[in-house]
Amino acid sequence: MAPVAPMDRQAVHDGYERARQEFHRLLDAASEQDLARPTCGTRWDNRELLWHMLFGYLVVRSLLGLVRVSGRLPRGVSRVFARLLEGVTVPFDLVNYAGPRGAVKVFSLHRMGVTFDRVTDSLHRRLAAEPESDLGRGMHFPVRWDPFFADFMTLADVYRYPTQHFEFHRRQLTLSGPRQ
Repeated sequence: MAPVAPMDRQAVHDGYERARQEFHRLLDAASEQDLARPTCGTRWDNRELLWHMLFGYLVVRSLLGLVRVSGRLPRGVSRVFARLLEGVTVPFDLVNYAGPRGAVKVFSLHRMGVTFDRVTDSLHRRLAAEPESDLGRGMHFPVRWDPFFADFMTLADVYRYPTQHFEFHRRQLTLSGPRQ
């Protein structure tokens, strides 16, 4: 494990809170017409993209465990794993697209908001308890799966990931105003 500069934990916590507040603001202001409107640059509507933005935070909980385990193995193991995942990018893209389409059928806006609160609370607690020495552990990632995946990512990078993902997709929403 290579030494890394200390992580600005407060900046990550602040990013989670800004995203949480913005997510609730978006949910509270969106009309049904807004939610059904196509987004800019995706094949989802706004409701589906909002769920995908939430999913970016949900997936991090699993990624943290994966990085903790892989970070203790020789780097070649995660490099091979990442290349195997690159080989199934097409099926991944299909599941990644279809997931939000199905999820919004069972996740109400209220449930999405509650889930966002729970997952960000969980990430706050995990980050606060994370030993500084572990934040430099990392693994190789399938870079074709997400524009914010780097070839090698540390735990610190993974903690920063969901807010980067959120902010990127926030710009693709086409919501216009308060609920009617």
